[in-house]
Amino acid sequence: MVPKFYEFFRPVLTVLEDGKVYSKNEIVRKVKDIVDLSDKDLQERLKSGQLKYRNRISWAITYLVQSGLIERVEKGQYRITPRGREALKYNRDLDLKYLEQFAEYRNFRNRKNRKAANDRYVREHKEKTPMEIIEEQIDYLKKELKSGLMDMVLGSPPEFFEKLVIDLLLAMNYGGSSEEMSRRLGRTGDEGVDGVIKEDPLGLDSIYIQAKRWRNKSVGRPELQQFVGALAGKGARKGVFITTSTFTDGARRYVEDIINRQKDNMVILIDGDKLLDLMIQYGVGVNTNVIYEIKRVDSDYFSED
Repeated sequence: MVPKFYEFFRPVLTVLEDGKVYSKNEIVRKVKDIVDLSDKDLQERLKSGQLKYRNRISWAITYLVQSGLIERVEKGQYRITPRGREALKYNRDLDLKYLEQFAEYRNFRNRKNRKAANDRYVREHKEKTPMEIIEEQIDYLKKELKSGLMDMVLGSPPEFFEKLVIDLLLAMNYGGSSEEMSRRLGRTGDEGVDGVIKEDPLGLDSIYIQAKRWRNKSVGRPELQQFVGALAGKGARKGVFITTSTFTDGARRYVEDIINRQKDNMVILIDGDKLLDLMIQYGVGVNTNVIYEIKRVDSDYFSED
């Protein structure tokens, strides 16, 4: 697990202990060498794409500067201060509580927290970097969106849900996004199949669709067997089974162990959570409300190494 950003305080000060001036990139590299980071830690990224360990070391540097333990000599160049040397002599963990003794840190913290909604919010988030807080809030907003979206899906008529499923596959560029390449099938004579979409613009292959708008009931193996039987009856090789609920373990094993091991047949299962993710990703039933652009300092620009 990547250490919390304040757990990098001592390693950063240790790197700077010799009194030399180092760039941020040099500090990050040296801290990485002295901290026991696993290969997984070194590869872990924030959702923004930035390496998590680099982000946290960068914030450690920021906090140490704001607390007077290190100083910024010039852009992107840092050196330890006498206060930082004293901190290295401190035998306990260097954490946020340790920084509280310095007026500079308290002023910095107050500036940071001024926009917080309340003290409870500050306490809950003080050990996280701003980027991590933003990503948590984005996850929260996405969960709220998915909850509202599912309510709308479950409240729609069955016929509309079948249309929604076809619209989603079209948005994913199956059938070349042409409505003429898809259609909902009638109930008579089409048991187990709700729609069909052409996989390619020429219509050389078809994907048959089954859509179950269920709330509390999981899709089990019998429903999958009926669907596979319907595909066989139409001479079809590919199918997508979509539900607003979930699939039982038996249903998933049936598809994974029996159906999808056959070279000429493939059935894809999409449960409710995956359905919502795809709707959001491809803009079906949702629209963009606002876009925030977050920029960060390009440390490589200010460093020649």
